[in-house]
Amino acid sequence: FLSPARRGSLMTATLVFYMLCGSLAGYTSSRLYKSFRGRQWQLCTLMTATAFPGLCFAIFIFFNTILAFFKSTASVPFLDLLIVAAMWCCVSIPLVFLGAYFGYKEESITFPTVTSTIARAVPKPSFFMMPVVGISLAGMVPFAAAYVELFFIMTSLWMDQFYYVFGFTLVVYVILIITCAEVTLLLCYYQLCAENHRWWWFSFFTSGSTAAYTFFYSFFWFRSLEASKMLITYLLYFGYMFLISVAMFLVTGSVGALMSLWFIRKIFGTIKVD
Repeated sequence: FLSPARRGSLMTATLVFYMLCGSLAGYTSSRLYKSFRGRQWQLCTLMTATAFPGLCFAIFIFFNTILAFFKSTASVPFLDLLIVAAMWCCVSIPLVFLGAYFGYKEESITFPTVTSTIARAVPKPSFFMMPVVGISLAGMVPFAAAYVELFFIMTSLWMDQFYYVFGFTLVVYVILIITCAEVTLLLCYYQLCAENHRWWWFSFFTSGSTAAYTFFYSFFWFRSLEASKMLITYLLYFGYMFLISVAMFLVTGSVGALMSLWFIRKIFGTIKVD
């Protein structure tokens, strides 16, 4: 069923798997939002269900309209677009709201210490301890771990070559996730040692910066593609690479933020106050 020679079946399996994970996305976002004592839970659930899929669908519709205007065989028929939209609206979005319903029914995530309502002043850090520097350099390590496999994936994606080593890709993906988690935990620990308590967005962007290196790498890889000089070629390539990079940013950033939350709850939970 998932034969690389049948790319349509692989894409169908990917879409079905993504839709079924909507319940997990709604459950996770609702648990986190409840722990933050948020009140606009309807907006949180709606953004979870529509933000990234809506961006992907809007860009896909834009590119498909241009391809249909040029009468390209790569354009998707209108009926298939309706099927994808129906899958999104009738399956994915209801699953997100279902997961959010069960998430809000659960107990809120507890924190081991009491946080003051007055934010503590953060001391001025040294150059290498600046959050911007850490975010900019942290993505190099996970990107280096997946660089070789990324080359073969992009070759298969843009040069119409078959890709067979899905097992090896899974291993590289696991290595990428573990590397993102380890680098983020290390840098977050250093920030806490420097008395910087603003670790939430720092942890998200630290591991998510891997996607920035992936997108920058696509500029260098594009030179080996020997593509035509038409504007639509540049739009399709960089548009879809932008979507891939955004998806990678959300995945790696979420891994870094969730692992940092688990790590910080653990280390503060071991503090004994007499």
